[in-house]
Amino acid sequence: MRGNNFKITKQKRKKTFMIWIILGILLLFLLYAAVQGVRSSKGIEKAYKRLSNYDVQTATLSYGNVTYIDEGSGETILSVHGIFGGYDQAYESVKARKSTNRIIAPSRFGYLGSDIKGDGSPKEQADAFNELLDFLDIDSVFVFATSAGGTPAIRFALDYPERVKGLILFCSAMPPSQKPESYLQYQAPPKPLISDFAMYIISPLFEPLMGLPPSTVADIQPIRERKVGAILDGEKTNPDMERNFDEYPIESLKMPVLILHAKDDSVASFDKTKLAAPRFPNCTFIAFEDGGHMMAGHEQEINEALDNFLYNYY
Repeated sequence: MRGNNFKITKQKRKKTFMIWIILGILLLFLLYAAVQGVRSSKGIEKAYKRLSNYDVQTATLSYGNVTYIDEGSGETILSVHGIFGGYDQAYESVKARKSTNRIIAPSRFGYLGSDIKGDGSPKEQADAFNELLDFLDIDSVFVFATSAGGTPAIRFALDYPERVKGLILFCSAMPPSQKPESYLQYQAPPKPLISDFAMYIISPLFEPLMGLPPSTVADIQPIRERKVGAILDGEKTNPDMERNFDEYPIESLKMPVLILHAKDDSVASFDKTKLAAPRFPNCTFIAFEDGGHMMAGHEQEINEALDNFLYNYY
């Protein structure tokens, strides 16, 4: 009898101990969530303040508004941003060149005040770029595309080759080397995670999953102003070169193409880029051993490559 009581007491203690562990873990998570909630709120304030410092203009096109930055002078670069971007990301990607180049940095569909044309497909995005250039009275440009922006940039080069002097793909999405048997229909973070608070919660995972520092979350705020665009990229933009493989005959492109990519890019596959590069007829492919998705640490080499590319072809 005493032995049974001892076993029951031991089991109760073990159960109580487990309850306290679970409660402790829950408390730690709630504290963590509270801290990240405060950080998220402060980050949103800073993000809106940062955005207010840009000289943003709005073009009213046939289907609605496009927000954009137009700065610098010289040979024109149309900068096409990636997922969770906007005119700010597009501008920041090439702002170092505004002393020698005119930079047109629009927000793509659903980002920072830009409306959506039609179904928002890359083809519609290419049409919007064409209309924006008409609005700005610009005949032709060099196109600089980062990450997810590579898909509408390639689409633009295919649909409006007369307007593209050269195509620069910077750690960009790439078409597959052959038609895939299957692919992900949605290629973006899960929709419930596309919020300022949720992104702060998962920001410690940025480094192991994407090779990006957790501080990146502050750069993509306010996420609430980019959510529509990010979901559109996940549903339409990112799967398009796989979904419509036959509509991307990049072998037909005649303009020069410069591809810049890091071997340790955890977001846009270097191996996929390496296989795609030979499909471009007039291509210069520069690979870096490290630097991650934004090729950090290679700014001087990249700028020199851009100098050579831009001024050899106009």
